[in-house]
Amino acid sequence: MNKFMKATGVVLAASMAIGLAACGSDSDKSTNGESTTKEKTNTTETAGSTETKADALGYTFGEDQTFHSDEPVTYSIMFSDNEGYPYKKDWRLWSAIQEKTNVSFDLTVTARTEYENQKTLLVNSGDAPFIIPKTYDESPFVAGGQIVPISDYVQYMPNYQKQVKEWGMEEDLKAKLKDDGKYYVLPGLWEVAGGGYSYIIRKDVFEKAGVDVKANEGSWTYEDFYDAMKKVKDFTGAKYVMSDRFKGESTLNIAAVEYGVTGGWGLSNGLVFDHDQKKFNFADTTEDFKSYVTYFNKLYKEGILDPESFTQEDDAALAKFYKGDTFVINGNYQNLADMMTKMQVADAELYMIVQPGGPKGQLQIEASRLENGVMISQNALKKLGEEKFIQMLRFVDWLWYSDEGHTLTLWGVEGETYSKDAEGNIKLNPDITFNGLNPTAEKKLNVDYGFGGGVFAYGGSAKLKLSKMSEGEKDYNDRILKLREPRKVAPPIMGSADDSEEMNLISKPLMDFVKTMTLKFITGQADIGTEWDSYVKQAEANGSTRYTDMANEIFEKTKSKLGY
Repeated sequence: MNKFMKATGVVLAASMAIGLAACGSDSDKSTNGESTTKEKTNTTETAGSTETKADALGYTFGEDQTFHSDEPVTYSIMFSDNEGYPYKKDWRLWSAIQEKTNVSFDLTVTARTEYENQKTLLVNSGDAPFIIPKTYDESPFVAGGQIVPISDYVQYMPNYQKQVKEWGMEEDLKAKLKDDGKYYVLPGLWEVAGGGYSYIIRKDVFEKAGVDVKANEGSWTYEDFYDAMKKVKDFTGAKYVMSDRFKGESTLNIAAVEYGVTGGWGLSNGLVFDHDQKKFNFADTTEDFKSYVTYFNKLYKEGILDPESFTQEDDAALAKFYKGDTFVINGNYQNLADMMTKMQVADAELYMIVQPGGPKGQLQIEASRLENGVMISQNALKKLGEEKFIQMLRFVDWLWYSDEGHTLTLWGVEGETYSKDAEGNIKLNPDITFNGLNPTAEKKLNVDYGFGGGVFAYGGSAKLKLSKMSEGEKDYNDRILKLREPRKVAPPIMGSADDSEEMNLISKPLMDFVKTMTLKFITGQADIGTEWDSYVKQAEANGSTRYTDMANEIFEKTKSKLGY
């Protein structure tokens, strides 16, 4: 009943799910398949309804109610094993979920670095666990028919429906729709967007170099940020001001937003949606893209940006920053909290700046309130049958979409890992550290207890988001909301399976070419002045116009479904 591990190649043995419209059930061979006849509280199956009725379900569920099965059940689930807090069979997380719900997991534990490959293998082979969390892009799995169109079943998920309605998520969820008007993943839902990645700087050094960071960051552009880094270089005489981590992917991504192009982690298909013209444009051959790569080439040529930024591992970049050899590095606020404990320079003051603006304005980077989500395998529906499938969905609904489930998976057990003050605010126990809170504590919430991990702990209310922030992170998020303009979310390209296949065949080599040339332009291996026209022609030969035309043709056919 409480199986926790089984070996499958690179897999050890551990999973999750999400949607917009309606249906579901229970467990596999290790689950008692018999339904009990005890009367339980039920919820009428209409969106947003909390009307209760008695029904012989054998479990309790409902909006703001704890899911609990009368009989023990086990659900198979994939688990992405993060090397920063590696999987433990005896984590309090597992027993806490089981105590609340009478549900345990049959885990397919896979190393984080192999998770996407293993997910693809299991789904395509028809052997996927019931619950498949940590899914960033469900599109490749839709055509194969192995994933449940979860929007057909979300009417059975009262907590999910409550969040969608109360937080106004309907427009956000349109981004997940496919050509059949359905969606296939239950995304993490945030009441408010997050601050995301930016630049962590040595504020003490910038100020000594004559840069008033707080006075300037509200309005500065990337060109202004260049001027500031140039002052730091002149003042310190350092070989480089910035040596980046993530192989430059995060920096290229957040800068691309301000230039109206795509790059780095957000390279995607190169398309940007023009909300005024209501059409897609291929952004990565435009003059805006030329300005974007020219900017980074300037940083590279003038010795501001370390050439190793695009090839080195994160530890190498961090070591330079810790020693005081460099003064700017990309990261999120969790990274900053960890870095403050490892600095080797006395009195170093770290500060996360609001991301600089650019030609397209002073824009917020994080436009979506959706996070990675949960797919549900067709195996769950086939093996459980509809009634037990719906029961499983109601467990998923509680774990990933109720306030109680959010609090449990993020903070743990009240009285054991956290307490609440008179106003109901969560206070992490002083002997436990997490996310920059209690930095000198010996125990770690994620490492030692399993709470606060990336498989379960995402999505939630604004209050929950704030609960895990230090005062510094709250200040960072407040600055973003105050100083930057929100962006509209681009509509999805709701192509058919055939359309998607044709577009993927174009996109893969096209964007591989764009990515290669981006780095060549930045590092001077390709001359922007003399080789730009040939780059544009080659992108055209690789299908940039054909891809854009297809995207716009599909949008015209489907825009009514999206409210355009």
